[in-house]
Amino acid sequence: MSEKNVESTVVITIDGPSGSGKGTISQILATKLGYHLLDSGALYRLTALAVIKNDIPLDDIPAIEEAALHLDVVFQPSSDGSEQAILLNGENVGVQLRLDETSAMASKVAAIPQVRDALLTRQRQFRQKPGLVADGRDMGTVVFTDAKHKVFLTASPEIRADRRYKQLTEKGVNASIPHLLKSIIERDERDRTREVAPLVPAQGALEVDSTDLTIDEVVQQILDFIHDS
Repeated sequence: MSEKNVESTVVITIDGPSGSGKGTISQILATKLGYHLLDSGALYRLTALAVIKNDIPLDDIPAIEEAALHLDVVFQPSSDGSEQAILLNGENVGVQLRLDETSAMASKVAAIPQVRDALLTRQRQFRQKPGLVADGRDMGTVVFTDAKHKVFLTASPEIRADRRYKQLTEKGVNASIPHLLKSIIERDERDRTREVAPLVPAQGALEVDSTDLTIDEVVQQILDFIHDS
């Protein structure tokens, strides 16, 4: 595809904090619109998991950058529309990516400029016809600054902790709501205050608080925004 065609491809960015529902909403939008889907957070969580599995110290920046550059990753979409399988070195690590330890490490490695640079090109390669829904924390502010439609999705920390608790327990993972809530609040602070690509709404973004909204209501708000902009 020519560079001009790539640049003209419609991109919808869905940014927001952990547990805000970005993944679910982005998958629904991509399916409804027939667009490609980028779960950018998965790339950071995969890097974090590689760091954990290989016992890489957080101060060994070259080793972490190398891990980010050479992730052996395969995304396997499901045939029934359920959650896709994510393979790291041939191992299905979908559940491991959602663990609190992995999420906390992802926030730390995401603050490393060399890691963000390593993953930036990879993320932009997802921009293909007919369009892309990009889910993350800096999709509209850094990765796809020229995106036609930008959304910032959030919810109260308590609701997000409850959602993550249900998500983990449904997969057989032991979890504690107080521990998850503490982790979410700490991660929000790290993500908002980091020097590299802090978590903020992109200029002109539609801001949606999903605390008291159903999934269908959030999706409809975004579809209306896309239609009207």
